[in-house]
Amino acid sequence: MTPALLHPFARPTRERFVSIVRGRGAVVTDAEGRDYLDAMASLWYCAVGHGRREIAEAIAAQAGQLAAYSCFEPFTNPAADALAERLVALTPMPDARVFLCQSGSESVDTAMKLARLTHVLAGEPQRTVIVSRMRGYHGTNYGGTTAQGLPPNKEGWGPLLPEVVQAPGDDVEALAALMAEHAGRVAAVLTEPVQGAGGVFPPEPGYLEALRRLCDQHGALLIFDEVITGFGRLGSWFGAEHVGVTPDLTTFAKAVTSGYQPLGGVIVGRRVRQALESDPAYVLKTGFTYSGHATCCAAAMTNLDIIESEGLLASAARIAQRLGGGLSALAGDGVIAAARGVGGVWAAAMHPGQDAMAVRDRMLAGGVIARAMGDHSVAFCPPLVVTDEQLDRIVDTLAACA
Repeated sequence: MTPALLHPFARPTRERFVSIVRGRGAVVTDAEGRDYLDAMASLWYCAVGHGRREIAEAIAAQAGQLAAYSCFEPFTNPAADALAERLVALTPMPDARVFLCQSGSESVDTAMKLARLTHVLAGEPQRTVIVSRMRGYHGTNYGGTTAQGLPPNKEGWGPLLPEVVQAPGDDVEALAALMAEHAGRVAAVLTEPVQGAGGVFPPEPGYLEALRRLCDQHGALLIFDEVITGFGRLGSWFGAEHVGVTPDLTTFAKAVTSGYQPLGGVIVGRRVRQALESDPAYVLKTGFTYSGHATCCAAAMTNLDIIESEGLLASAARIAQRLGGGLSALAGDGVIAAARGVGGVWAAAMHPGQDAMAVRDRMLAGGVIARAMGDHSVAFCPPLVVTDEQLDRIVDTLAACA
């Protein structure tokens, strides 16, 4: 009998699921009492590990005082204000402000709206075209689904958002030609600093710098989707610092709370901020019921405290050396086709005939949770608190299951 819960990215006819009931550090436990090494930080997000009592206590304290209250004008709350100030201090984007929502999908759709709105407020309403990249993943709301560069995820939903087009993954010339084709109409280019859910593809050298130059030449905004790469995954607070390119808008979610509460947002840079603030009477007509949710913001503040106090930004380099090095060794031995990744996010590319889903299932049976990317790659994104021994176990289990 199928369960009442309709699971995301799952067969609706599936009857049995692994029920996870608790976690500690990089290990989770199912309802049968079996432990698993969580090599995916659940879904790219649990940076500080599972079972952090200090975050649970912060959530309880905030909920006991004020769980939430609308941040629509004229209201705010201290937790939301404090988190926004902290994020502004952490971002490499000068003169920034922060818009808060509940998820990465909401943050991407909001960034796309803000990009178009910026041009309307600047007197260029014809700038509506948004360019994204093949292999990109930008959530599953209508805007983000349209912007995805993963065609199977776009099937069956009917007409999607108009004037959102995809360019090849790392082809600067193709992107330049596409922007020239839409000259004077491009609102923004949307990209992940490292493409994550599409299979973990770091950018080709110089590619993101070229995106910045093309956006500047064409008057377009550059949006970095940092839902996966933010908050330590590449060894810095934001991937923008790691790649040395400053965007105009940054989306975030996932590791901002390590998943202890659902929270996302958009960091708004100087150009967008100036447009929004150009008319003192203008009202920003977008937002969500839980924008600035106090309990979510309290969880984020404590999560950021942990990342800072435990020096977890440095873990990305350690993961790259141990996990990335191990995967590269397997590729050198021919066990897998290739290793791709940077910092704390990696993928093992499969040989033709190797089924990534089957490899994932064998690894799960062996007590390690990985994520299959279609049939071509197996992804890894362990919590930043993962130990060297656990990283070695990920590699050894893959070697046995590939």
